[in-house]
Amino acid sequence: MNVCAPQSLEASSLPPHAMALPATTTRRRTLAVGLIGPGRVGSALLDQLRATQPRLARAGLELKLCGVAASKRMWLDSDDPALNGRSDSAQTWRPSDLNEFVDHVRGIDGRHALLIDCSANDTVASRYAGWLAAGVHVVTPNKLAGSGPLTRWQAIRAACASGMRFRYEATVCAGLPVVQTLRDLLDTGDELLSVEGMFSGTLAWLCNRHDGSQPFSALVREAHTLGYTEPDPRDDLSGMDVARKLVILAREAGWPLSLENVEVQSLVPAELAALPVDEFMLRLDQLDASMAARLADARAQGGVLRHHAHLDAHGRASVKLAVLPTGHPFAHTRLTDNVVQFTTRRYRDNPLLVQGPGAGPEVTAAGIFADVLRIAEGLEVRA
Repeated sequence: MNVCAPQSLEASSLPPHAMALPATTTRRRTLAVGLIGPGRVGSALLDQLRATQPRLARAGLELKLCGVAASKRMWLDSDDPALNGRSDSAQTWRPSDLNEFVDHVRGIDGRHALLIDCSANDTVASRYAGWLAAGVHVVTPNKLAGSGPLTRWQAIRAACASGMRFRYEATVCAGLPVVQTLRDLLDTGDELLSVEGMFSGTLAWLCNRHDGSQPFSALVREAHTLGYTEPDPRDDLSGMDVARKLVILAREAGWPLSLENVEVQSLVPAELAALPVDEFMLRLDQLDASMAARLADARAQGGVLRHHAHLDAHGRASVKLAVLPTGHPFAHTRLTDNVVQFTTRRYRDNPLLVQGPGAGPEVTAAGIFADVLRIAEGLEVRA
């Protein structure tokens, strides 16, 4: 396997569900891989691919990295084999052309090919259906495909009818096996009754820390400094990112939900929503009075304040700040933890919980890697 990233991550950092291949085998498979978006998550994934190379080889799998594409430049391993291990040198890069990039990864020899999109780019997501129809598997943490226009989602699913696979575990709670858990429940004949959860590590941290000892605006600034928020904290505070995750799970369950069908209560006042980010940060204290009142109300009810997403069996979906009783499973989560609760016909009286770190480049990359391995498990041997 050729990879263009430094070695820094040990294989042991992968979650158990990403380590599903047998220890040894005589069955040899090769999967050509192209990575789009070598940012923080993409770079962490390249580290993980390199770290697990010996183990995958013993399991009979070669993940052959054929190229990396950024927004303006791309690297193809056919340029010069002697330079394949170098990640960011001028002579190894050329202007990006996604059509050329995909053709290169797919090749002309009938090999198995897979594209990993870590770009978070809507234009790239709009190409998934075409890539799948052309015989290329797709794995992504990009939420824009699964939560975007319903017609595009339906086209992606239709393109998988020929046997290509589209995997997107890391779109919901990063490396946690949330989508796979839901898929397993449904595939074994269970019936989904509701989903609820805390899908934002940022908002979980803010709610856990918001105890009245300091203004809410100070907590947002601290979270921003620590890198817990997006560069523009309104991307977290608006609740839209959480709404996208809820739409993805609804569609996985077969419900044709769209983003506009989700009731979203933003924590950002309307007068601050359209400001430049620098000005918004200067006016953060305008959030303090309303958040202090919310906290006081929660305490008066004997509960806790949590950012809560809910989807019921009728397809009704909401994302909002809610008061939950102290006995609720979400009342005692750890700082940035994500938690998802599935209530099903089988798990009606004691709902199924998935909980753990739901953000960060390493755990997100591990979720992507797990999807790659699941696809690899089903490959037939090709000469």
